[in-house]
Amino acid sequence: MIKTQIQLPDSLYRQLKNLASDREWSLAETLRRSAEMFLATQRATGKRLGAWKLPEARHGGAFLSPETEWTELAHGE
Repeated sequence: MIKTQIQLPDSLYRQLKNLASDREWSLAETLRRSAEMFLATQRATGKRLGAWKLPEARHGGAFLSPETEWTELAHGE
């Protein structure tokens, strides 16, 4: 078995921990079962998974802040 590290959004982590607790599984067992189910459903479609691509941005309207302030705003400075 291979050990690995992953990053999960906080809400997804909490949901997985709750599911694991409800089923009396470890988080690792929950993730293994989830991965197995995901792979089974992907194989069932008969389609090959291509490389993930960043979705195109939808038009979000005009920005409220000038471009010169974007970095500062993004980092909460």
